[in-house]
Amino acid sequence: MNSFNEIIDYLSNDQGRESLLGMLRGIEREALRIDDSGQLAKDGHPEKLGSALTHSRITTDYSESLLEFITPVNSNIDTLLDGLTQTHAYSVKNMNGQTLWPVSMPCYVGDEKDIPIARYGSSNNGKMKTLYRQGLTHRYGPLMQIIAGVHFNFSVSEKLWDALYEKSDKQLSRQDFISESYFGMIRNYRRLVWVLPYFFGSSPALCSSFIKEQPVDFDFKKTGKGTLYLPYATSLRMSDLGYTNKEQEQLDISYNSLPEYLAGVGEAIRMPSASFAKIGVKVGNEYRQLNSNVLQIENEFYSPIRAKRVAKSGEKPSEALARAGVEYIEVRALDVNPYSPIGIDASQVKFLDLFLLYCLLLSSDKTDVEGEAEIAANLKAVVLEGRKPDLTLSRKGQHVKLTEWLSDIFEPMSRLAVLLDSEGNQYQQALSQWQEAINDPSKTLSGRVLEDVVNQGIDHGVWVKQLAKQYHEYLSNYPLSANTLAEYEAEAQESLRVQQDIEAQPAVSFDEFLADYFADLAQPAVAVNQ
Repeated sequence: MNSFNEIIDYLSNDQGRESLLGMLRGIEREALRIDDSGQLAKDGHPEKLGSALTHSRITTDYSESLLEFITPVNSNIDTLLDGLTQTHAYSVKNMNGQTLWPVSMPCYVGDEKDIPIARYGSSNNGKMKTLYRQGLTHRYGPLMQIIAGVHFNFSVSEKLWDALYEKSDKQLSRQDFISESYFGMIRNYRRLVWVLPYFFGSSPALCSSFIKEQPVDFDFKKTGKGTLYLPYATSLRMSDLGYTNKEQEQLDISYNSLPEYLAGVGEAIRMPSASFAKIGVKVGNEYRQLNSNVLQIENEFYSPIRAKRVAKSGEKPSEALARAGVEYIEVRALDVNPYSPIGIDASQVKFLDLFLLYCLLLSSDKTDVEGEAEIAANLKAVVLEGRKPDLTLSRKGQHVKLTEWLSDIFEPMSRLAVLLDSEGNQYQQALSQWQEAINDPSKTLSGRVLEDVVNQGIDHGVWVKQLAKQYHEYLSNYPLSANTLAEYEAEAQESLRVQQDIEAQPAVSFDEFLADYFADLAQPAVAVNQ
């Protein structure tokens, strides 16, 4: 096993630098539509945005009000973010004056029943997507499902895989080597995932309407009319208030290899749940959920990172991985950045590049039960108290200060930054910007949010509405060329036509469709060595 420094030395030439710079990225940003009063928009998905079922760049997540903007895969950061900005701008110009809620935790919600579930039309596939969300409502309640985040898709170049495979012992096929390397990256990422909420967590405060009557163990402070916060929190979105699933705590999904991962996911989607069975699957003529297992489908598995491969038509995610191995990874631990009109900025993308390359090139031990417990404890500590002075975490069973561990991580990342900065110093600048936040937590995103909200005595909802108005004006006035506008309008119309064509095709009954979809559930996907 080569050390990180040995691999950096090996790649420290023009060819190595070129192979590292060939990274591919994609971004998925979620945002709630809100009305003039700052409350959840309850109308349908705007028709001018096209079909949420078939549009490649503009869709919805859980709710009809929760937009999701998806970029094409791109190797250039500026092009990536420009494209995301254009999608935001086109959408805002076609939302009948509604604005986007620019933070992760939801706006004021009076009655949970007012949260509209996303609708995808009358095709069996569309009905299944809506029913899956109906199941989420029954299982966890709708409030958890309107929390917004940013997902970052990432892969490295074929040239880098060529170089790394050449330096390996070649005991594995190239495809299996790539999958094993990505899973090593995932294990390192999970051990260090707390780094992301420390710097990029931006939900230390929330509207008290989110809590409702549910019992909460947190010692919340209160400011303004209805703002709750924790003084040292970074990302309440990633706490027990946010995307968590108690039922999934019993799952034993291993990241030690692709076959072990596939076996674990297969077991999870076949594992019955006594509590979900009480909901019922089909009561009378009405479906309440897809099934009563711990996971209705694979997408219900909440994880801060996923191994991915673009699936063929009709192929489940695990089947795609089993067929041809890991193609890219999806980072799911990012709050919406409230200081960007598109929820993420270039300095974050550059940091993510460095962080993920570091996780890939660093040797990665297999994880055991104690290691999993340590991962969970460290993440919880940073999510709830990440900016607490002298906070300590556990590293291989030893106590270490968060600031000391971060400094240890930044040292090798700085070697990477120098290597990637063949022209200019953009990676070194990005790393330096976030390095300042190690010893000055007020420079983290969560620190800035608390400064703006708590220290200035502004109600969280008022502050967010001010940002929403500011970004609405910016995006409404954002210039789109005639060609760009025509492309968006054409795709919106084409997506609606494609949905109509799908719905016009002869189809089996929905009962038969679901039975066919889950017919192979007894046989988990198994990775095929090639």
